[in-house]
Amino acid sequence: MNAQMRSLPAGYRAVVIGASGGIGAAFVDHLRNDPRCTQVLTLSRHSDPGLELTDEDSIRRAADWVREHSTEIDLVINSTGVLTIDGQRPEKTIAHLDPTVMARSLAINAIGPALLLKHLSPLLPRRRRAIFATLSARVGSIEDNRRGGWISYRTAKAALNQVVKTAAIEIAMRHPQAVCVGLQPGTVRTPLSEPYARGDGVLEPADATARLLAVLDRLEPAASGGLYDHAGERIPG
Repeated sequence: MNAQMRSLPAGYRAVVIGASGGIGAAFVDHLRNDPRCTQVLTLSRHSDPGLELTDEDSIRRAADWVREHSTEIDLVINSTGVLTIDGQRPEKTIAHLDPTVMARSLAINAIGPALLLKHLSPLLPRRRRAIFATLSARVGSIEDNRRGGWISYRTAKAALNQVVKTAAIEIAMRHPQAVCVGLQPGTVRTPLSEPYARGDGVLEPADATARLLAVLDRLEPAASGGLYDHAGERIPG
């Protein structure tokens, strides 16, 4: 499935954070194969410069590097996230809660993306359409929580969804045509979700990212602040 971002101007420029992961690499492949995209800059812990979500200085340096290569960025995709921390899978009950693991999940899944918004959103153009998207999760929805469990991950993703909502309000003041949203990719066949990738609903990275790009292509600025799944449906907060 080929993906083209027709809502962005011809010659648009993109940045993908977490480009060394399964979903991030698939985003990069689609964007580099889009004839409308003139530049794809990639960042990860393994890039040069390297980017570490728990180190604001590394994020600041990465943003400076992006600025050196392009004064404006039309599309930013943050595909980072962590589910298993230090070998510990998501806890099934509150009795298994580990405060160190919970703090680490918040640092990577919520605070890190907030810092990305802090340092990279100023590079969005002010007078034309732009998109800042970050991967989130349905389990971050408070209203949609019917099973319980996974407290650390749910809390971190709920915090991320609040970060996106709040940042979107501020971004709209400076970039009125911008779209800032969270994305729920579904269960994708990657190392992160491999222990939970069962059944017919599992998506390959190329398919999941093509669907997400199509969703982003359709979203209007009024959609900013929301969380959307790979079918384009808004997930409640």
